[in-house]
Amino acid sequence: MKVLEADGIELYFGDKTILNNIYFKAEENIVTGILGSNGCGKSSLLKIIFGALKPKYKSIRIDLKHQLKPLYTTKKVKYLPQFHLIPNSMKLITAFNLYDVPFSEFTSVFDLFKKYKTTKVKAISGGERRLLETYLVLKSPAEIVLLDEPFSHISPLYIEEIKKLIAKEKQHKIIVITDHLYKHIVDISDDIYLIKDGFAKKIKKIDELEFYKYASIS
Repeated sequence: MKVLEADGIELYFGDKTILNNIYFKAEENIVTGILGSNGCGKSSLLKIIFGALKPKYKSIRIDLKHQLKPLYTTKKVKYLPQFHLIPNSMKLITAFNLYDVPFSEFTSVFDLFKKYKTTKVKAISGGERRLLETYLVLKSPAEIVLLDEPFSHISPLYIEEIKKLIAKEKQHKIIVITDHLYKHIVDISDDIYLIKDGFAKKIKKIDELEFYKYASIS
């Protein structure tokens, strides 16, 4: 079973502490959710793991082996940022080929996209684009998948399909996910971390989210 660990993470923006000695663990066959208020450092933590953001201190390990190079330089990880991932001028079929994901499998679930095979990404709606990019990242051959706000602007029906896909893909991947739609994160996550006041707290019981004044669970 593959294990990803981020340890001793410290991130500062000027005099402001964003992340303070963070320890974080995610495993294959377990969806790991990250919750926290806006600006708490959720996205920053994903960027640090991916290698796109350099903190003051960090230790990234996969199966206990220290990763000296940024993970984005390897084929081990795929990252869905909050902003659009696929270039406007790229055709959908080209994106699927680049990610080594069969277009036919995608359209067998999302029939609406059959007509878009040779369409440029900029021609589809924002919600359709988010769905497309989330699917590509999830279905790519990467061992580790980092998802930042995958449910944004996606219709409820599509959200349920993505949740099914996450449940399937976690069987052979490490999946880390964060979203402001926290009920979906609570629903699909096996492990949950709450980032508050710069620290990461592993949530053992869901009502702890209410105790830490993050959300009302009742």
